[in-house]
Amino acid sequence: MEILFAIVVGLALGALGAWLALRGQGAARFAAATAERDVLRERVADLEASLIHDARTATELAPMRETLRRVEGQVSTLERDRMQQFATIREALADVADASTTVGRETAALTASLRVSSVRGSWGEVQLRRVLELSGMLPRCDFDTQAKGENAAGSSVRPDVVVHLPGDKHLVIDAKTPMSRWLEAQSEDAAEDPRTRDRLLGEHAADLARHVRALGTKEYWTAIGSTPEMVVCFVPTDATLAAALAHDPELHERAMSERVVLASPGTLLALLRTVAFAWQQDALAHDARELLQVGRDLHHRLATMGKHTARMGRAIQSSVEAYNQMVGALETRVLVSARRMRDLGVPGEEIVELGGLEQVPRPLTAAELLDEATERRPELDFGPAEQSPSSVRRASGA
Repeated sequence: MEILFAIVVGLALGALGAWLALRGQGAARFAAATAERDVLRERVADLEASLIHDARTATELAPMRETLRRVEGQVSTLERDRMQQFATIREALADVADASTTVGRETAALTASLRVSSVRGSWGEVQLRRVLELSGMLPRCDFDTQAKGENAAGSSVRPDVVVHLPGDKHLVIDAKTPMSRWLEAQSEDAAEDPRTRDRLLGEHAADLARHVRALGTKEYWTAIGSTPEMVVCFVPTDATLAAALAHDPELHERAMSERVVLASPGTLLALLRTVAFAWQQDALAHDARELLQVGRDLHHRLATMGKHTARMGRAIQSSVEAYNQMVGALETRVLVSARRMRDLGVPGEEIVELGGLEQVPRPLTAAELLDEATERRPELDFGPAEQSPSSVRRASGA
């Protein structure tokens, strides 16, 4: 019996322990669920607040969205334009590269051509003609090309240009200048080697000096009449002449001793402008001489006209005197008897009174006409013939 009671009590105690254990677990689960519920509620609140904030932010950023859309469109347009510009620039650079290549090739061909003396001479003549045209001179009027002549030694010479000066004078210009060594000095190989370049420029100066001596021996001034004893050596480029003078500073002095004047395009243009100005002054002097001759002729004709005018004045004065004398005689001799007949009752028309001329010709006062007119100036006669008709009648009545 005790065993049964012990079993029952054990079972009761086990059931109570189990119930207590289950109750503790349920309380723990309830507490965990409550805590989880609170956490979820807080998360829901946070999510609702976040949604509200996001909605408010989206509302505030709506204008910016439109602005960003427009900016994106503009950026796309700029990017497209940039690509097009880059393509255009690429094409332009390609064209420049092609043009540079073409220019380099043509420059090389021109350099090779200028090494030939005939081509170089033709190019120098073309440059000389351009300078002549810039100075305002006209061919076959102010200058002649390739004029032939024979110098004092009997040699035939043909200068490139003969410029005409006032007074039937002339100026000889030669355009055949050596340039082959100078062209070689401008090549890339010579530019990389200073010694070679210096040697070529020295040879260029020597070639130009030999050409100056050759021009001096031709004596163009003996072949072309009325020419200064010198010849102008035209160097087509300033750099060519400067390079020669840099290596031979005494070249100018030796050229002048040979009666040769070295002239670059700028120097020759100044010289030709001076010649053109001399032609203008010569034309002005010619016009002044013609004007002086016309003035002398006009003065002589004015003197002759003054003589004729004075003669006409004397004739008019004589006519006035004769008219006044006739009027006086008519008033004192004829019309007196006619008026007396009217007073005696003889019928007839009334006799009009005649008056003398009181105006006289105006004397000459111009200095240009006095030289001839004062030889015989008409004298004014204030005698009885110029008395007025009333005074004549009073004298007759008395």
